[in-house]
Amino acid sequence: MGYKKIGYFIAIGILALTINNLAHSIYTTWQKQDLIVKAQEDLDNEKLKNQELRRELALVNKPEFVETEARDKLLLAKPGEGIIVIPTTGVVANPSTAPAPKDTRPNYQRWWEVFF
Repeated sequence: MGYKKIGYFIAIGILALTINNLAHSIYTTWQKQDLIVKAQEDLDNEKLKNQELRRELALVNKPEFVETEARDKLLLAKPGEGIIVIPTTGVVANPSTAPAPKDTRPNYQRWWEVFF
């Protein structure tokens, strides 16, 4: 009878270890599934970015784009054309938005005006 009880305890111990290992395996598999889902979402986002970059590359490789950039940024012109450069500094677009003249009075006079 003593050996039978020891056999049951050993069997119960082995079953408990097996159940524990299975539960741990299920848990880690569940975590890895979440990792796979996140990786798939990241892959989809990168595919969308790749498509957008391919569209931009196709646009940039067109001769019209190269010509426009050369005219606008490099100030190049075709033979027989002239380039007019309009300065943007020192030109006031709307005189009503011009900055007010700076007050050059000493500080004590400005404070005197505030209080009296």
